[in-house]
Amino acid sequence: MDQQIPAGQNTVDGQIAAAFETADPSSIAKALGELARTRNMSKLAKDVGMNRSALYRALSGEGNPEFATILKVVKALGLKLTPVPAAH
Repeated sequence: MDQQIPAGQNTVDGQIAAAFETADPSSIAKALGELARTRNMSKLAKDVGMNRSALYRALSGEGNPEFATILKVVKALGLKLTPVPAAH
C-alpha cells in the first residue's frame, strides 16, 4: 500500500535537506523553526522540554541552540538525522 505524502511535504523535506546541505547551523535552525511553526509549537516545546518562547528563539536562525536541542526538535517533528558519507 502506498503511503500518502501530505500536501507540501516534499517542499518541507527539500527545505530541511537543503538547510542541512549548507552545513550552516543558523540555516538548519531556521528551517526547523519554519517547519515547527506549521505544527503545534506549544506541544513541540513541551515535547522537547523547553518553554515556547525559548524554542521560538532557538529556532529563529538568530539563536544558537545546543545540538541536543536540535536533536530533540528533529525527533519531535518526526524526522531523523542519518549520517551519510560526504561526496568528495
